[in-house]
Amino acid sequence: LTTFLYSIIIGLCMGSGSLVSYCFGERNERRLKGCLNISFLLIGSVALVTELITLFFSSGILKLLRTPVKIMTLTSDYVKVILSGIIFIFLYNFYSFMLRGLGNSLTPLIFLGSSSVLNVVLDITFVARLDMGVKGAAYATVIAQAVSDVGLCIYSLVKEPILRLSFKKNSWKDSRFGEVVRMSTAASVQQSVMNFGILMIQGLVNSFGTTVMAAFTVAVMIDTVAYMPVQEFGNAFSLFISQNYGARKYDRIKSCVKYSCGISAAFCLAVSVFVAVFSEKLMGLFVSADKTDIIAVGSRYLVTEGSFYVGIGILFLLYGYYRGINRPEMSLVLTVISLGTRVALAYFLSGFEAIGVFGIWLSIPIGWVLADVVGIVYMNKRAKLPAGGK
Repeated sequence: LTTFLYSIIIGLCMGSGSLVSYCFGERNERRLKGCLNISFLLIGSVALVTELITLFFSSGILKLLRTPVKIMTLTSDYVKVILSGIIFIFLYNFYSFMLRGLGNSLTPLIFLGSSSVLNVVLDITFVARLDMGVKGAAYATVIAQAVSDVGLCIYSLVKEPILRLSFKKNSWKDSRFGEVVRMSTAASVQQSVMNFGILMIQGLVNSFGTTVMAAFTVAVMIDTVAYMPVQEFGNAFSLFISQNYGARKYDRIKSCVKYSCGISAAFCLAVSVFVAVFSEKLMGLFVSADKTDIIAVGSRYLVTEGSFYVGIGILFLLYGYYRGINRPEMSLVLTVISLGTRVALAYFLSGFEAIGVFGIWLSIPIGWVLADVVGIVYMNKRAKLPAGGK
């Protein structure tokens, strides 16, 4: 649930970051400034409204997700605290993508790493020592996010004057409100559709009982960590494409596509082997050894999906490519294909008693591969870049 809600905000920031990157490559500072101002107001407003609405309706949403009654109170306690930090998710991701759009990807990483360390320290303090339970874990996350956000905001405003907001009349002359809305909304819808599909899968998984639900929760966490590097690689790839597309350096883009596909595929293959071989040990890091049923279910998920990480690695690059060349709608189309296939097959296959929950696991890589095929064919047929522009 929280991943889905975060994805709305992150997608908006991602789309605006691509547009800022394009303006930076084009060396159009006035246009960049206008896009920055509108993006901040637009995304900040969405973040605030999302936080208020979801806090108010959180209990009803958890019931719709068929959350088991015996863990409803714990889940509700955690979610309500986490949702109060949506505004911090906005601030971090906004300035993170703006800095990346200017070519500075190291600073957001440093602040993210610091936030992660602080989160762990606070987790241990609140949960293990102060016995605050799941609420303590939630407070640890929100506080760590807030500290990281404040630090990144201060850095951005001090070190990058171009990222300072300006509400003078002349700073809006070349703002292109429609362009900001188009790029931001398309990326946000793509991200939220992707996570909404996962949310629908979560509801289906919950119907198989707490053992499968627990196994899925742990396995997805491991799964996310396993392919997160290649997801961020796709985001960096997108900003590189945006800058060079704005500068009309098409040959650099073509070279980048070739090398990025090779790097991504090699990384994904290595991670696939690791996850498949050590699936039970990875589950054992988060589940006690006597919970053999949970470990077995989660391990099967990891082996099934983890064997096809190349599929999602290529898909992340395709998302980044189409955002980078100002065709974010195609990224959305690929997401709909991937998620639509996944959700439809998951509900269809899991309905057969002989297949059961394995049908849910199997549907995920099938959706990736189908979207990859469509994206690559479209790239070669309809989205070819002009020659030249080194």
